[in-house]
Amino acid sequence: MARYFIIPGAALIAIAAAPASAQTVGVNAAVVNDVRMTTLANPAVHKAMVKERVSLGNDIVTGRASVLQVLLLDHTSFTVGGNARIKVDRFVYDPNRSASSVGLSVAKGAFRFISGKPLHANPGQSAIRTPIVSIGIRGTIVEGVIGADAIRIARGEAAIPQSFTADPENASLIFLRGPGAGAQDGEQPGAIDVTSGMITISVTGSGKAMFAPGPGQPLIGPFALSAWGSAALSDLLRKPRRGGAPSAESPLAQNPVVDMFFQAGAGDSKGGDPANGIP
Repeated sequence: MARYFIIPGAALIAIAAAPASAQTVGVNAAVVNDVRMTTLANPAVHKAMVKERVSLGNDIVTGRASVLQVLLLDHTSFTVGGNARIKVDRFVYDPNRSASSVGLSVAKGAFRFISGKPLHANPGQSAIRTPIVSIGIRGTIVEGVIGADAIRIARGEAAIPQSFTADPENASLIFLRGPGAGAQDGEQPGAIDVTSGMITISVTGSGKAMFAPGPGQPLIGPFALSAWGSAALSDLLRKPRRGGAPSAESPLAQNPVVDMFFQAGAGDSKGGDPANGIP
């Protein structure tokens, strides 16, 4: 199901221009292989560590066959695969109202975003931006990939007309993984709003995807991502085995929210941050 409508450019500019600060937003819950980042405590690019705190504006880069998972204060989590580049631009969390919103920029690579319950209280207020699309989040699990892997997956999809000319740096494939109509525990079915230029397409129903071939080109979709395409995207986010091949099962996917990082000293080696909820 898709709805088409226009969003003023100023709305996207407001997200992109949100000022970064020294606010702590979460911690590294899992670091696999070559992950490098900047932090408030160490502004030089350095090897990331588990339990290291993440703040607004930190640059995060992964190498080949690498995975990073970050757990935010509202228990939202995001995972990035190899050869990725990402930054947290915006994070607003009010624990008294159990409400939050998040803004992420993903310049390249694969990512998975699993929203925490406080984020559901502000539907449409969270967004993920790639170089050519913006993805509005409405309480969901959304995955995506930017670059050559997006084109590789799109070329294998029968639902996509193969006449497109893709930008190998910026092509973006976005996938709404869930939750679906059978969501339990009061969860609402997931939804995303994918914007390119002045056009936004709303996508509901798990298993649907959108493809943006390049700047200035029309969005393709929504379409049902094939089982092969879904598995290919998951492989980009799995913990690699020795030798670089992805493992069949990923502990990152099995346990996306790790409460222990907030209960037992998420900042124990750096000094705590009680004002932001980190002991």
